[in-house]
Amino acid sequence: MGVTSAEPGSAQRMYLVVDDIAAARADLAARGANVSEVFHRAAIGEGPLSGPDPERRSYNSFATFSDPDGNGWLLQEVTARLPGRVDAESTPFISVADLAAALRRAASAHGEHEKRTGGQHDENWPDWYAEYIVQEQAGKPLPS
Repeated sequence: MGVTSAEPGSAQRMYLVVDDIAAARADLAARGANVSEVFHRAAIGEGPLSGPDPERRSYNSFATFSDPDGNGWLLQEVTARLPGRVDAESTPFISVADLAAALRRAASAHGEHEKRTGGQHDENWPDWYAEYIVQEQAGKPLPS
């Protein structure tokens, strides 16, 4: 309806970045999409290999599918951003659910932190959470 003059199916190799390739693939398949099996990068000059990257390295596991218009999509698993790919001064959250998920990850990590410090309550937990979330968003080492 006037959004683009591009023909249906003319967009190919569009990336859809996900943090869990297996879960994203399963979700798409459950919704009726014809999704390829997960594959990973092989050595230069070789074809892709079946399954996710054995070391689960970020940027190395993929799956493909086409939308109902025939546009081609490439799912790519990214679990940790490369340095410089995210502005360290900005911590954008696209939704309440996105921020809530970051808080849950921080809470889980903070629980492990408290176990390492003898189970003592950390009076500075808000500072620890804030550092964790900002470091995670920037792809930097997380506090322990």
